[in-house]
Amino acid sequence: MEMLHYTFMQRAVWAGIVVGIICPLIGIVLVLRRLSLIGDALAHVSLAGVAFGLVAGINPTAAGLVFSGIGAFGIEYLHRFYRRYAELSLAIIIAAGMSLAVVLISLGRGTTATVLSFLFGSIVALSGFDIYIITAVGLTVAILVSLLYRQLFYICFDEEAATVAGIPVTKINLFFTFMVAMTVAVSMRIVGALLVSSLMIVPVAASIQLARSFRSAVAISVTVALISVMIGITLAFYLDLPPGAAVILTSLFLLALAIFIKRFFS
Repeated sequence: MEMLHYTFMQRAVWAGIVVGIICPLIGIVLVLRRLSLIGDALAHVSLAGVAFGLVAGINPTAAGLVFSGIGAFGIEYLHRFYRRYAELSLAIIIAAGMSLAVVLISLGRGTTATVLSFLFGSIVALSGFDIYIITAVGLTVAILVSLLYRQLFYICFDEEAATVAGIPVTKINLFFTFMVAMTVAVSMRIVGALLVSSLMIVPVAASIQLARSFRSAVAISVTVALISVMIGITLAFYLDLPPGAAVILTSLFLLALAIFIKRFFS
């Protein structure tokens, strides 16, 4: 393909493949645990990290990764005080992240264009260092999810029974939240902070329509995400579209197709 003749598109495709794998791996656990909004909360915090990185003169992706990790800790910490109101901790983190991001953006004069690339996604802004970070985080998340597969499966469907069975639920929940934070931070470059949560959730929603087991749901959601990313990046290149929007619209089309297949062919 013509677009692969360009170095920045090679980087975008590679980053898209990594993101297309790890987002649904994380997303399926979030959906089954009714935590779909956690991606949005951490995306706002990660955006504040990006703004801080631009103001401080450090790599914005790395700064977003650090801030997202802090946000993950904040969510788990606040959850201790609002156990009966789980969504309240997410709302507080969203408010904190967004307000801090606005303040830092206002301090960093001349950085608006770069911030917008993180807000909406950009296939031309990926640097070689960004690729190293994305690849390292992708490998880490994929390996950790594989190692914790059985425990996460158990916790998804019965957290109390998992605790009785001796699974360290609290530690795994904190560990998993940090994995979500890492995934959100590195995915922002491709789909943007506003849409990163959608790439975690929409492919999983499509897989739920077609899958008959947890394992098949994982496989289908990863496949849908990868197809969405590849088609979205291609459309963004040839039609000069925002990559994040193109990716998510493709995944929504595939979701509609899955619902149609479920409705009329099963």
